[in-house]
Amino acid sequence: MAKLIFAMNQSLDGYVDHQAFAPPPALFRHFIDDVHQLTGMVYGHGLYEVMRYWDDEVPGWDAAEREYAQAWRSKPKWVISRSLPTVGPNATLIADELPVAIRRLKAELGGDIEIGGPVLAHALGELGLIDEYRLYMHPVVLGGGNPYFAGARPPLRLAASELVCDGIIRLTYVPA
Repeated sequence: MAKLIFAMNQSLDGYVDHQAFAPPPALFRHFIDDVHQLTGMVYGHGLYEVMRYWDDEVPGWDAAEREYAQAWRSKPKWVISRSLPTVGPNATLIADELPVAIRRLKAELGGDIEIGGPVLAHALGELGLIDEYRLYMHPVVLGGGNPYFAGARPPLRLAASELVCDGIIRLTYVPA
């Protein structure tokens, strides 16, 4: 059975914003290694559109960016959207029956499936489908934006903490 993990960068005041702070090289290396071991990813429409950046080669990418793109492209992606007519390579569109589709993925696959996007994570968390929350805490304060938890925070228990690189800590929580 697969494990669903919601993992995102977060500011000290609880917001996620991929444009507000970029990962330093050591954290980017961590993310490359993480993607290599994933079974796949489930994205909401918005984050999927952001992540499609990795579908095409960009002149000027360094070796780490090329490695991340290759790893990302190699993994299956499931995109939750009622408005997207199609999705890109190695991606499957899920337009209806979200709980049924995600329960099927969990039952049929093994390993870790990463959930991308706070709104999607909130919906799956309310259904009791998220097995682990990974908060990558960055030493910045944004003062606003999209919160990591899109709704009421579910009851959680701290399972682990790790200094990933200078100034950035990964906190791992599981449902209590």
